Amino acid sequence: MPTISKFYGLIIRMYFDDKHMPHFHVRYAEYRALIAVQDGGLIAGRLPQRAYRLAVEWAELHRAELLENWERARRQEILEWIDGLE
Repeated sequence: MPTISKFYGLIIRMYFDDKHMPHFHVRYAEYRALIAVQDGGLIAGRLPQRAYRLAVEWAELHRAELLENWERARRQEILEWIDGLE
């Protein structure tokens, strides 16, 4: 699964999965979660509250880029790197 961003200990990955709406995977220490691109909703998994808030803030800032990467993944193309929070 391609890594598309890293920041503050969060690792963001994405691959196309037609079972779910556009989403990304977050890994933070031993935690894992799937987060919806459109609204930042938690689809599955668990994150500490601070990590979840950072992931959602990042997703809000990069929603268009995330949706473009979702389409790339759907077409089995290489995904673009997205800058993290600074």
